[in-house]
Amino acid sequence: MSNISIVVPVYHNAPSLADLLKRFQDLASRNAADGFEFVFVDDGSSDNSHAVLSQLALVEQRMRVVKLSRNFGSNAAVLAGLSQTTGDAVAVIAADLQDPPELIHDMLALWRTGKKVVLAERQGRDDPFLTSLFANTFYALFRRFAIRTMPKHGFDFFLMDRQVCNLINGIQESNAYLMGLVLWLGFDPAVVQYRRRERERRYGVSMWTLARKIKYFVDSFVAFSYFPIRATSLLGLGLSAVGFCYASVIVFLRLFHDVPVEGWASLMVVMLVLSGAQMVMMGVLGEYMWRNLDETRKRPRFIIERVTKGESARDERPPNPAVEGINQEHR
Repeated sequence: MSNISIVVPVYHNAPSLADLLKRFQDLASRNAADGFEFVFVDDGSSDNSHAVLSQLALVEQRMRVVKLSRNFGSNAAVLAGLSQTTGDAVAVIAADLQDPPELIHDMLALWRTGKKVVLAERQGRDDPFLTSLFANTFYALFRRFAIRTMPKHGFDFFLMDRQVCNLINGIQESNAYLMGLVLWLGFDPAVVQYRRRERERRYGVSMWTLARKIKYFVDSFVAFSYFPIRATSLLGLGLSAVGFCYASVIVFLRLFHDVPVEGWASLMVVMLVLSGAQMVMMGVLGEYMWRNLDETRKRPRFIIERVTKGESARDERPPNPAVEGINQEHR
């Protein structure tokens, strides 16, 4: 018999939670020889997600509801959930039911063969065109310039062994890109494939805004690739070479062909282009420096306000709410 934990980050997902739990229960029935726990992490939702979770925990003793003190982001919410798990294997899945919970059955079968990490790779997605375009571009760039083992269409849904879970819990990066960490650890991951469904209207709208996508994109590359800073260096060298060549031509024409040096407009264009390039370079350097500063502060990646266990649905407050969940005892 194995103990299986399923971690679900929740942010404005109230409409889908009951259906998701029902499918978890069906999955547990299908794997009756194993023990299950369902760890839902409320990432500072301002809708009634936490109230729905608390009600569900009244009737499902295998539930554990982790409430964060505010919104810390999806990665932090997953890390908070991982810190509260006790299973021999731990699966992570989104709450919007675009990924099929039933696939965990196949992932467990691969885990039992000795695979420490099992990834659910998307073979396609039914999302809107722009969403698919952005995602596919991101994963193509990440594969090319950061981690080459990233699946072609990416993944957010995965299962890992307790050993891997403990290793991730021990990594203290403030802006960690969780999927990158899973791949960076190695362990020769197994892959199962599926098609990602479009989010059903009855489950609300995605809170994955453009600003969050851009931050996600930047965090991922800064954490695992030196390409952005190398690209700015090459851009600077290129602009310097072009500027030197242009200056040489101007001086040559003025000295040997008596061509008058004129053109206020052209001078301003050059100044604006160079100034813009310098600002871009400073911005890229600033992204790296900011994250370095963020690491030195040693602030907690998440703060657990309280944990609600299933059946009794009583709240348990951490001994020190200012301490990360990974430093607390499992409840």
